[in-house]
Formats: sequence, structure tokens, C-alpha cells
Amino acid sequence: MVFDTDGVLLDSAGVHAAAWKEAFDACLRERAGAGRDQPFDPDHDYRRYVDGKSRLDGAAAFLAARGLDRPAGEPDDPPGTGSVRAVAARKEQLFTAALRDRGVEALPGSVRLLEVLRNSRVPCAAVSASRHAGELLASAGLGRGWFDAVVDGNEAARLGLPGKPDPALFLEAARRLGVPAGQAAVVEDARAGVAAGRAGGFTPVIGVDRSATPAGAASLREHGADLVVEDLAELLTGSAEDLRGD
Repeated sequence: MVFDTDGVLLDSAGVHAAAWKEAFDACLRERAGAGRDQPFDPDHDYRRYVDGKSRLDGAAAFLAARGLDRPAGEPDDPPGTGSVRAVAARKEQLFTAALRDRGVEALPGSVRLLEVLRNSRVPCAAVSASRHAGELLASAGLGRGWFDAVVDGNEAARLGLPGKPDPALFLEAARRLGVPAGQAAVVEDARAGVAAGRAGGFTPVIGVDRSATPAGAASLREHGADLVVEDLAELLTGSAEDLRGD
């Protein structure tokens, strides 16, 4: 099985959303007549524009959607509002500070499922666009021994892999597990990630709707989820063999 990290294994999506809000709202405040701009919504806007994507792709998507024209910038742009890279760097700065202050925890239902899969010797991989994924998993008690492979933002940069909704991250994880995509499940909470799982030919694609709303579940299905759950512990009603995809 191939698991997304933020919001699926770790209770970290809210930390990401809060950091994005502060970074984006600074841009919105700078625009003339900014009082008419709706601030970044940490639920709706987060899911629509940045959830599951790399920092640069997420920053570019939201800024473009709000008509905030920013140059791409340079890799060494300092955190700020002057370019896409500067906004992404500001989000990274805010997120890192929040991690130092509060950390993140593993989601209990996800840990229960991982324990069953590990005991059943089902190969598992963790995937994330974040460069912090390995560090976060370890700090939440899901470090060495829990996964047969981890493909994070550092590996994506090293290998030149595009971000979701391209399936490259998931396909690399399946390759490392030695399992064909059609015989591996993908578990995702982001629409871009669900679409990536579907594009990669993974079976089944399992959506995790943390919003616990009919609209949230419907959106994941529209993007390609075969099954939607609110918590991964719900999957324990079946057998581990059911999740192998073969």
C-alpha cells in the first residue's frame, strides 16, 4: 500500500493550512483595495489549491486563482511576497516554526491499520511532496521499521519527479516496493493525490475525507477515489489481503 503522509498518516494538514494562510494573506493585504479580498480559507482554499501539491505548485495555483501576478522568482529568494518562490519560502518558514512549537502526531486510526499491515507483511510506502516527511514521521513514532520505502520532497527534487496530480511520486514508491501499480492501493486525502492515484493506474484508490461531509466525499470520488472513508480504521473491517489490490 502507498500512503500519502499529511492528513492521512499525520495530523499535520492544519499546520500546513495555517502557514499558507499567513503567507497568502500577506499578499492579499498588499493589493490596492485589499479590503475587498476574501482571506485565504484554510479549509476550502487549502483543499482546492495547495493540498497534496509541492510548495511551488501550491503557491502558484492560489496566487493565479486570485489574480495576484507574481514572477516565479529565484531559488534563493528570501521569504516574502515578491515572487512565487518568496511566498513558498515564507510558508516554509512559518511551517518550520510551528513544528518546533507544537510538533505533529500520528492519527490513531492510521496507526492501527499500519500495525495490521505490518503484522501481515503487506509492503507499505509513505509518499509526500514535503521535504519534512521523514522527519515528521520519525517524530510521530512512525520512523524506521514502519515503511519499506519513503518518497518525499527531497527524493522528488533529486530525481526530478513532478508533483501531484502527476502520478510520478506514487509510481516511484510502487517501484521501490516491487509491486505493479495495478496491484497496489493508494491512500490519499487530497483531490490532487486521488487524481494522481487514478492516473497511475493504482487499484484501489482510497480517499480519506477528514471533513466528514457529503461534499468532501463526493469530491474525492469525482477525482477518482474507488472508496472514501473518514478514518483509516474503517478499513479494518476487511482483511489485509483485501488491500493488496491483487
